[in-house]
Amino acid sequence: MDSKASEKIHCLIIGSGPAGYTAAIYASRANLKPVLYQGIQPGGQLTITTEVENYPGYPDGVQGPDMMVHFEKQAARMGADIRFGLATKVDFSQQPYKVWIDDEKLLEADAVIIATGASAKWLGLESEQRLNGFGVSACAVCDGFFFKGKDVAIVGAGDTAAEEALYLSKICTTVYMIVRRDEMRASKVMQERVQRTPNIKVYWNSETEEIIGEKKTEAVRIKNIKTGDTQTIPISGFFVAIGHEPNSGIFKGWLTMDEAGYIKTQPGSSKTNIEGIFAAGDVQDKIYRQAVTAAGSGCMAALDAERYLGEKGLH
Repeated sequence: MDSKASEKIHCLIIGSGPAGYTAAIYASRANLKPVLYQGIQPGGQLTITTEVENYPGYPDGVQGPDMMVHFEKQAARMGADIRFGLATKVDFSQQPYKVWIDDEKLLEADAVIIATGASAKWLGLESEQRLNGFGVSACAVCDGFFFKGKDVAIVGAGDTAAEEALYLSKICTTVYMIVRRDEMRASKVMQERVQRTPNIKVYWNSETEEIIGEKKTEAVRIKNIKTGDTQTIPISGFFVAIGHEPNSGIFKGWLTMDEAGYIKTQPGSSKTNIEGIFAAGDVQDKIYRQAVTAAGSGCMAALDAERYLGEKGLH
């Protein structure tokens, strides 16, 4: 690659969900002249969510894609340079840090804020993608409220699935939990809580064959792996809780991560193991994974970056 083609950037933000855009708003106001690359899914996971009711400041709720347009416009109004493109490779061995966009454009940055988010793992069914946002969701905390007093199904067997099933049990009439094996991976405490909840019905040794419905989710067809028997359960909502995948692949080998690939940050900060590299939002948060917590950590990352650049005499 021709090094002459590189562009020098003061503060680079990779990713464009609530964390990335909030970081851009704060960094712009601090005159860090941030450049934000939106990545493969501009606006992040919220662009595949329909109604958002739990973000403060929207008394009547807001559509996820609309909310991300608001975030982007605000960041742009503050002066952030927002660009379309995907970070594909990095070299964090020395300052300034190198980041390649779309395998061709080389950027050199004094500070980097990583807000690449996480992607929900899906079962891979055509009907699941077709009905996504029409009864199919990967976030019970986000969307459970819309199924108040209705029957829903949830697929998964870990702590997250158990937690979400318990959350849904307080809102919904019946929660059908679809578990592939004859036991759960969830901790004993969570399993006991699920089993003590009368309106959670667990289908063991079962897998989802099809989500049924034309314009909205109406039922799910499941198959017992041992017997081969299938049955159709009428439901209004179908929740996938088989985990999330942090979008951190290109940072492997540079940044400290946990076993699942979430970037580790120093407690109470957005600092990673490399000075001048900060992480915010779902790429470093596997516990809360909410728009409001992602936005908060984006604010932290911009403030941490401002302080770092000031201390280095680069601001």
